[in-house]
Amino acid sequence: MPISARDVISLSQARANLSELADQVKDGVEKIVTKNGESYVAIIDSQRLDYYHQLERERIHLLLMEDAGNGLADISAGKTKQARSALSALKRNRAAKTTG
Repeated sequence: MPISARDVISLSQARANLSELADQVKDGVEKIVTKNGESYVAIIDSQRLDYYHQLERERIHLLLMEDAGNGLADISAGKTKQARSALSALKRNRAAKTTG
């Protein structure tokens, strides 16, 4: 549902009308609260917030799966290094930067 101008309210209006705003939000209208003329917080239904958090978790899982797939592709293509030698090289580089 798109946000319209009437869904943007000042913090002082939100304080004065919190109960009414809560009822509107529960009915599906999201509100943007401004402070000093700038966007400050959003008021949304708690079930919608749960849904947004679920979407974010799913997005993170998809990114992790993509990274794992890329790692497997690198292994198949032979684009790998031995962990011990790679860590040793990193340590040498760090030591060189701190001493020189």
